[in-house]
Amino acid sequence: MQKELTINVDERVYDELQRIGGPEDIGQFIESLVLPRLGGVDLDSAYQQMAADQTREAEALEWAEAMIGDADATR
Repeated sequence: MQKELTINVDERVYDELQRIGGPEDIGQFIESLVLPRLGGVDLDSAYQQMAADQTREAEALEWAEAMIGDADATR
């Protein structure tokens, strides 16, 4: 399923995209460049690795607990 995306780019960028990708194929050209960069992210695995890092988790907990005292209860 295709979705429409509107972006603003410098006129020089647009002219180059038209020259390289062709006026009708700019979307396909951009997709071919962006798609490979999106496929390598596995957030579930990354979060599991972060949670397994006990030093990091301890530091994060210490930071979070220190921030509780900074909260303004009147808001």
